[in-house]
Amino acid sequence: MTLLYKADPERGKQWAQLFAHKAPEIPFRLWPDTGDPAAVRFLAAWQPPEDPARTLPNLEVIFSVGAGIDQFDLSGVPEHVAVVRMIEPGIVEGMVEYVTQSVLTIHRDLFDYGLQQQQRVWRALPVRPAASRRVGVLGLGMLGSAVLERLRLFGFACAGWSRSPRTLPGVECYAGAEALDAFLARTDILICLLPLTEATRGLLDASLFAKLPQGASFINVGRGPQLDQQALLDALDRAHLRNAILDVADPEPLPPEHPFWTHPRVRLTPHIASATRPETAVDVVLENIRRHRDGLPMLGLIDRTRGY
Repeated sequence: MTLLYKADPERGKQWAQLFAHKAPEIPFRLWPDTGDPAAVRFLAAWQPPEDPARTLPNLEVIFSVGAGIDQFDLSGVPEHVAVVRMIEPGIVEGMVEYVTQSVLTIHRDLFDYGLQQQQRVWRALPVRPAASRRVGVLGLGMLGSAVLERLRLFGFACAGWSRSPRTLPGVECYAGAEALDAFLARTDILICLLPLTEATRGLLDASLFAKLPQGASFINVGRGPQLDQQALLDALDRAHLRNAILDVADPEPLPPEHPFWTHPRVRLTPHIASATRPETAVDVVLENIRRHRDGLPMLGLIDRTRGY
């Protein structure tokens, strides 16, 4: 029962070493060296090959090497093949670090101090207590919940929005389309951690930004296609929004002439907020292989009707 790895080849070498040490009984292959395609039961991939049913006729499970599966074309994956997103500590820890740093950058006025430094201006700005700053997270899955748990420790007034009702300690939770406007109206720093689905594609548009308070800021660690880029630029240039920190874009990378590169109120990073760590990712995949063999539900198994 071979596992085939199809993603970053350097990380693949680390996976190969870990499999050899932790599960030598499972043959491990690095794409494009598939060996006997009929022997491949498990695929760990960022993007599966085209027509995986034909390429790997006995495939049983596709493991995403990332937290999301929006990069997959599920229409080409047969219904009997399980699709599992990555749930491992490295992804969570990296995202919590990135979002916490981003919120503190906005909260402590580091955009403004950066501009003052360029102008050689030495001027202190008023310091606001964290409790007076209202943070809101779109998406209360594994990552959103972990981010709010950490931000709550700083004293921020924390809220979250999700499609279905959730309850989190110390977090004001909103659910459903009917509650979105109220959630936005109370949010000074908006963080997007939603998966990319047809429902969330283009969600971050002019109408949504207009419902945030004057002077709010925005952090996108979801997916680039969720954002109407011109709507964000317009909101920043009108000063309705004050700052934006973007770890995702559409396309990636952005073309050199794109205004995000030089906008004084935009900080851009190249999709590095979080990444799987081979050591813990391999442990999660091996646990899921065991569960699959024993007929138990796998961790991170997606619901195709929801797209996540």
